[in-house]
Amino acid sequence: MNSAIEKLKTRGFLQQCTNVEGLSKLMDEGPVTFYEGTDPTGGSLHIGHMVPYFAFRHLREAGHNGIALLGGGTARIGDPSGRTELRKMLNYEQLDKNTDSIRAQLDRFVGFDGKTAFPVNNKDWLADLNYIDFLREIGSHFSVNRMLSFESYKMRLETGLSFVEFNYQLLQSYDFLELYRRHGCRLQIGGDDQWGNIVAGVELVRRIEGAEVFGITFPLITTSDGNKMGKTLKGALFLDPALTAPYDFFQYWRNIPDPDILRFLLMFTFLPAEECQTLCAPDKNPNDAKERLAWEVTALIHSKEEADKALAGAKAAFGAGGDKSAMPRAELLRSRFEAGYNIVDLFCDAGIVPSKSEGRRLVQQGGAFISAAEGGLAAINDPAAVINADCLNAEGELTLRAGKKRYILVVAK
Repeated sequence: MNSAIEKLKTRGFLQQCTNVEGLSKLMDEGPVTFYEGTDPTGGSLHIGHMVPYFAFRHLREAGHNGIALLGGGTARIGDPSGRTELRKMLNYEQLDKNTDSIRAQLDRFVGFDGKTAFPVNNKDWLADLNYIDFLREIGSHFSVNRMLSFESYKMRLETGLSFVEFNYQLLQSYDFLELYRRHGCRLQIGGDDQWGNIVAGVELVRRIEGAEVFGITFPLITTSDGNKMGKTLKGALFLDPALTAPYDFFQYWRNIPDPDILRFLLMFTFLPAEECQTLCAPDKNPNDAKERLAWEVTALIHSKEEADKALAGAKAAFGAGGDKSAMPRAELLRSRFEAGYNIVDLFCDAGIVPSKSEGRRLVQQGGAFISAAEGGLAAINDPAAVINADCLNAEGELTLRAGKKRYILVVAK
């Protein structure tokens, strides 16, 4: 098997391939141009979007050429794959704005050089399509029965599949055809929920151009405890630091379940596989491996400087030295403490819980802690408890902890 495919398999990326032997042979013959598509349905990517782009970098490092296809055209319709309801349609101006933001995020991670890696927007060929001509040239190659056999359409038929969404597979397949014609693209990569769309594109290129192209899908990642990858109490784990602070991003990886450490080191870092194995050896402390994972991923997405700051903040929060200035913080009025701050209101206003009802539940279940005068943290179990100014340190600060892993530094102003 080709070394690039073998690496993807070893690191846990390879889920399905249309013809792994044929693709392996093609890659042995020389560089292959491949693409991964992303629709700009939001202004920021989240970590779930990034699995194919980690694979993108592995393929590029193996000497192959990658296209980041920005779906400025397909996003005007919306992909039904993995959805139980119709996506909200955004106006074209918003889609263009989202496209620019996502292009910038991918450039920081991939590093577009215009040759071995570059962005393309499918709006360039989809926006002005003649619908009648498109149906004659492209639609005639699709079987409705075949399309409905794919899981993405089966799921939506149960809740209602719009005709607009039904066209999505035709457009994505047409993308592959256009990229083959324009750039000699021979491979599409993507998440496993895209299998039906990828297979349809492979078949379309074969029917129209008589060429064999290929598709690879990667597993849709969930954690060992069954949660969706990148899902946090605040929502998705976004790349935009305004949506997910680098410290919170770091803490997500620092707090993953132990059984996921090796899998995530292999998929979300570029450390050699042997080093990943060593970090997870039975005689090693899993917390050290988690800390390394968190630093590596944060450095890749945000920068080494942000990773260092997040690590320092985490050490400060957990009482292991570090720099508390890097901890997430909330500024609250000192007058509230002087008047007596209800513990539930304090946790809610600091943003460490999403609502007062959640804060009350946290306190009642013994999961609310504040920094104690004698050092360490003290549990608060009474929802009626009041925190006053005497609980603040000399700098007017107070540390809150929710559960075992969520910290915030409160600064009274």
